[in-house]
Formats: sequence, structure tokens, C-alpha cells
Amino acid sequence: MPEPLADLHDPQTRDPDAPVVVRFAAVGDVVLLTVLLNALAARYGRPVHLLSSGEWTPVLLGHDPAVSELRLVASRRSPHWLTPSRWSALRWLRAHRGPVYLCDPDIYGERILARAGIPEGRLVRAWQYWPGDGIHWADWWLQIAQRDAPAVPGPAREAGVPARPRLVVPASWHEDAARWLNAQGLDGRPLVLVQPGHKKTHKRGRLGTEAHDKHWPAERWAAVIRGVLDELPGAAVLVCGSAREAGLAQEIVDAAAVPASHGLVVNIAARQPTLQRLAALAARADGMISVDTGPAHVAGAMDCPLVVLYGQAGWGRWKPRSASGRVITLGPREPTPAAKVMDLSPAQVLAAWRRVRRAEEATA
Repeated sequence: MPEPLADLHDPQTRDPDAPVVVRFAAVGDVVLLTVLLNALAARYGRPVHLLSSGEWTPVLLGHDPAVSELRLVASRRSPHWLTPSRWSALRWLRAHRGPVYLCDPDIYGERILARAGIPEGRLVRAWQYWPGDGIHWADWWLQIAQRDAPAVPGPAREAGVPARPRLVVPASWHEDAARWLNAQGLDGRPLVLVQPGHKKTHKRGRLGTEAHDKHWPAERWAAVIRGVLDELPGAAVLVCGSAREAGLAQEIVDAAAVPASHGLVVNIAARQPTLQRLAALAARADGMISVDTGPAHVAGAMDCPLVVLYGQAGWGRWKPRSASGRVITLGPREPTPAAKVMDLSPAQVLAAWRRVRRAEEATA
């Protein structure tokens, strides 16, 4: 169990020589970033310090022994004088002497480091070494972990860190999930997770959501759910998402219209969803079917068998990785501007589900 994450209002650091990573990341990006954090902690022989944002970041990293201090910036785009969390972050950065890895390509991280007075001799700008879209994020993060700031002495050391993300989940999360399943009457049923939404779902209204390249209509999700329950009669299909996605989840539940005798379809997006519970459910689930979004990376890190649907971004850089490798991606490998998840049929998704199920049975 790592030390508690640092008080966001305390400008001091307990380890001024620790490497610092600057990365303002969405949920999936935080999961992928664990490869870099783990590799740097192994290389330098001490936990890493992280400057980031988002309420999900301390949830996902709060128990990771590779991270000892985490500072959150409420907004990296707002004016500096209106953002007290930036003032604290600057004082904290100035207290450091170790290397700083800037892992965002935009100007906002640069501005924060410039205000903190971080010298070039201690700075590694990851995006100066970007090799192009042909590399997976996890592999690239391992490469960045071996990059030296000019002032860091000695050759890079091979850390022997696997190129896959990991999440360190406390027992309390699993205990909470068990209690929740029992309260919902789902204890003992096979579980299948469905993640139809992503961070842009309903953010720009219904029409904007339906025009997005990751959109797949409720009728197609319903067809997949019915096919899954044909394979696993009596299972519970949990339609996941944030509270904002509860309406979409309910459309899918209604469209599935599954008789209670055949299985259950439950809208958990409307039942106090948390990342903690999602991670613990993924650890015990028979699998997840998802669009390209952060929760799919959470499930992969928990070694949940996965089928993931991709649109224009392609899956080459973004495919979730898991310990067992039971991940099937659908859609283009490379970025393809015209590609949409709508190009995929329920039959293709169900065929992939059957393949990942067979792979699971083979490793059981």
C-alpha cells in the first residue's frame, strides 16, 4: 500500500529528487499511463510524482505503489491568476530537483513548467520523440521511460516492466462490488458488461451524439445483448456508463426486452456508478463489450475478456491490453477519417464475443 497522495494544498514534497510526470489525462489515458509510471519507478528506484487533473485520476492511482505524490490542477486552460490549484502546483514543482517528463503535446503543460522555472537540463519532452501512429501507447511509454534529461547521469537502465497497463485495486473495492451485487439480487449470476457510451455521449445533445463516429444505436446493442444471453442463459448483462449516460443505457435495456426467465439486463448507469465498482465488477465478469472508451481500458487492466468497437481513431494505438491478452478489436487498425462504429453489424460483434469466450474457456 503506497503512502497517501499528497495534500493538494501542501506545497512541499517528501522526495524532491523523485521523477515528475506531467500528464493531463482522461480515464483511458490514465490507465495507459501506468506503464510509464511503473517503468520510471522501477528505473529510478523510487515512486513517481504526478501532476495531472480529473477526479478519476486519484481513484485509479490512489493505491498504486509506483505513485507517491499526486497534484491535481483544476483547470490548465483557465487564467493562472484564477486557478489556486495551479499556484500550489507551481510551488510544489519548484521544490523538486529530479527529472521532469512532460507527456502532453499542447501548450498548457509547457506554460506551467515555464512558470515553475524548470530548467531544460531536467526536462524530457515526450512528444519530441513521437514515432508516429504505428506504435501502441504502452510501447511508446516504455520508450519514454528510458529517455534521459541531459542532467540525469548514467545510462538508461532496463526496468523489465511489461508493456501493459495495470490497476492496483484494494480489497474494499471487491467487497463493495460483492455487497452491491447481493443488494441487486445478482449474486451468483454470470456477469457481462456492456459499455455503449463514451465521454462525448450526449455532451452536445442527442443529434451530436448520433453523428459521432463511436455511436451505435440502441437496437444494435439490444441485438447483441440477446445474442449474449443465448450463449449465457440466466446471466446478468450490466449496461454501464456514467450518470449522464443513464438515458442511453435505459434505451438499450428497453430495446432488448429480455424475458426474466432468459436473463437480466440491468441499467447500472442509473444505480450510483463508480469507477471503483466498475473495476471490481470487471475483475469478476465473464467479459465486456464496449466502444472505444476509458472503461474498456479499466476492464482490460483487470484482465476482463474484451470486445471493443472502433471508429475513425483505429485500434492500433489504443487497443486495451490485458495480462491474458483476451482482447478482440473490431474496426480499422489505422486512423481512418471515414470509419464509424455504425459500419459494424451485431453479427460481427457476436462472432467476436464467441471468439473471446472460446479463448477464455481455453485458458480456464
